[in-house]
Amino acid sequence: MRKQRINFVDVAIIVFIIAVAITCLVPFLYMIALSLSSNSAITSQKVTLWPVEFTLETYKTILSDVEMIYTLGYSIVLTIVYTLVCMFLTICAAYPLTKKRLKGRSFFLSLLVITMYFSGGLIPSYMLVKNLGMMNSIWSLILPGAMSVFNLIILKTFFSSLPESLEESASIDGCNELGILFRIVLPLSLPSIATLSLFYAVDRWNGFQDALFYITDKNLYPMQLKLYQIITANQQLDTQQGEGSVGAYIVPESLKAASVMFATVPILVVYPKLQKYFVDGVMTGAIKG
Repeated sequence: MRKQRINFVDVAIIVFIIAVAITCLVPFLYMIALSLSSNSAITSQKVTLWPVEFTLETYKTILSDVEMIYTLGYSIVLTIVYTLVCMFLTICAAYPLTKKRLKGRSFFLSLLVITMYFSGGLIPSYMLVKNLGMMNSIWSLILPGAMSVFNLIILKTFFSSLPESLEESASIDGCNELGILFRIVLPLSLPSIATLSLFYAVDRWNGFQDALFYITDKNLYPMQLKLYQIITANQQLDTQQGEGSVGAYIVPESLKAASVMFATVPILVVYPKLQKYFVDGVMTGAIKG
């Protein structure tokens, strides 16, 4: 039986992939261990990749807030609405830009690309939101970032890669532009649409800086901002404990780790469902054109 020759290039690639996977996995395991360890174990730096003196105190602290469950549900709704609005606007902008008969197509595309390099800045953005009456409104967390030009270019490139003969055949059969879009283009573009939807959803789920600027109503706080406030409040307790104040407290590092896990789980639930579209969507939209 002929022995198979070892391909050192393949071995090197496998070793590299394993190393990258470990690099990504180890911090995640450390966060889990930190969130499940006791105060004494954390302060004495005994925690590595396995919980020491197992406890759920940090998770109880997060979930003991009566507003936390509401904030979680609100953040899920906010993320879904944001993703739908963003994808609607991105599709409406990307599809016409693939048509050569669109007058001023290069001008519109250049105008959009300029916004990737230059922005109005923080103060003008705040003044715009305020003058539009969107302060303390869910729309202040949706409309200002409702479309990413980067995602638009990916989707436009994907649309351009579809065979023109499909659209011509549909047009001959009496299908109008909207019919072509909904019956031909969008069904064939599911990989890119799913990928970009994931990009938008993760961006909204992890964002809280805009809520710091535009929201003062606690009922409209996204979950990331709520967790940020819990961590900040606990850091103040930690400072008081260091100055000699008495009372139970939780080490901020443990609370940060629990907050990271609490905020990561919903994305981890959604991601596997979209993973099969992820690679195809990115590669096709980025290479073809």
